[in-house]
Amino acid sequence: MSQKKRVLMICLGNICRSPIAEAVFDSEIGKRGLRNHWEVESAALIGYHTGKKPDHRALSTLKENGITNYSHRARPIKQNDFENFDWIFGMDNDNMIELNNLKPRACRAKVELLGSYDPSGEVIIRDPYYDSGNTGFQKAYEQCLRSVTAFLNKHAN
Repeated sequence: MSQKKRVLMICLGNICRSPIAEAVFDSEIGKRGLRNHWEVESAALIGYHTGKKPDHRALSTLKENGITNYSHRARPIKQNDFENFDWIFGMDNDNMIELNNLKPRACRAKVELLGSYDPSGEVIIRDPYYDSGNTGFQKAYEQCLRSVTAFLNKHAN
């Protein structure tokens, strides 16, 4: 059996967008019967929320979209993540600037915007943390779903 491909989803605090992206990716590999070939985690660029569960609006958005078996605790990105993962996905341009500043010269992971796979062309997954309500979280979920689906359609063969 070949080694699993590993994906790391990154956002600023690891309580909104990256946990949604992680849960969507995990759900999709489950539906496709690919858990023996792929694994996914998420992490933060800052350690402010380390150890916390995802934002309640992120969890309720996942639940409303049929992802009910998800648990996560925020963690900061580590230097060895750049060696241990095949892909590291940022959610916006600020994430990408920080990821590119952090990555070592001998970086094994391909560092990309998750939204670069979105067939609708919405490349930036905006941070809904300061929004009131769930609308921004639902939009982030939909963008993640489109992007993850397109990514897996391209790379899971």
